[in-house]
Amino acid sequence: MPVSYPGQPDPVVPSVNLSPSIPDHYVSANGLPLTSPKMPDPKDSLLSLFTVDKIMSFCLPPVVATNMNEIEEENEDQQEEEEERPKHKPTISQIAAPKLPEGDRVDFDDIHRKRMEKDLLELQTLIDVHFDQRKKEEEELIGLKDRIENRRSERAEQQRVRAEKERDRQTRIAEERQRKEDEEAKKRAEDDAKKKKVLSNMGAHFGGFLAKAEQRRGKRQTGREIKKKTLAERRKPLAIDNLREEALRDRAIELWNWIYHLESEKFDLTEKMKRQKYEINVLLNRISHAQKFKKVHGKGKVGGRWK
Repeated sequence: MPVSYPGQPDPVVPSVNLSPSIPDHYVSANGLPLTSPKMPDPKDSLLSLFTVDKIMSFCLPPVVATNMNEIEEENEDQQEEEEERPKHKPTISQIAAPKLPEGDRVDFDDIHRKRMEKDLLELQTLIDVHFDQRKKEEEELIGLKDRIENRRSERAEQQRVRAEKERDRQTRIAEERQRKEDEEAKKRAEDDAKKKKVLSNMGAHFGGFLAKAEQRRGKRQTGREIKKKTLAERRKPLAIDNLREEALRDRAIELWNWIYHLESEKFDLTEKMKRQKYEINVLLNRISHAQKFKKVHGKGKVGGRWK
C-alpha cells in the first residue's frame, strides 16, 4: 500500500488492468479488437506462455513506487508467488509477434470478409461450371438417345420395306413360273393334239396310198418301196377316234414303250456298227504296217491288184 506524508496530497496510484492492453492499431473503428486469421492464438500453442507474459508485462503501464521498502516487499511477494506457481516450460521455440505498421490501421474483418467473398465467388464459379458441364452432358446424352431411336426406327422401316420387296419379288417369280408352266402345258397339249391328228390321218390313208402306188407302178419295186410296204404291213392303224381319255393314255403309253424299244435297238445297232468300223480300221492299219516291212517275192501289188 502507498504511504501518505503529512502536508502532501495522497499519491495517485494508477489503476492496473490485469488484462493485456491492446495497441491502437489493433482496434477497429467501433472500439472492438480486431482478429486476424493470420495471427496465431496462444491457446493453439503457437505462442508460449512465456511470450504471453512478456507481452502482458510490456503492455502494462509502469507503477510509480513511493517507497522502496514496499517495492522490495512486493518483489518478494511476487517471487514467492512465482515459486509457488508451477513453472510452464515452453514446448516450442519463441516466435516473435508480427509487427504491423504504426501509421496505418488494418481492418482484418474487411480482409476476412473479402477473402470469404472471394472463396465464395470461386466456389460459385466452380458450381456453375460443374452444372454447365453436367447440363451439356445431359443434352449430349439426350441427343445420343434421340439419334439411337431415330436410327432404330429407320432400320426397322428399311427392314420392313426390304421384306415387302422380297415378298413382291417372290410373288412375281411364282406367278411367272406358274404362267410359264401353264403355257408349256398348253403348248404340249396342242402338240399332242396335232400329233394325234396326224397319226390318225396317216393310219387311215397310208395303206390305201401304198396300194394305189403299187397298182400304178406294177410289179417293179425298189428297195425304198419295199421298205415302205413292210412298214405299212407292220404298222397297225391307231383307230383312236372313239377312245376315251383313259384308253388314249394307255394307247399313248403303249406307243411310247414301242418307240423306246425301237430307239434302244437303234442305239445298240449304231454302237455295234461303230465298233465294227473301228475293228476294220485297226485290221487295215495292221495289214498296211505289216506290208511295209515284208519282203516282196514274186508278184507284187500293182494298181490295186495282185499280178
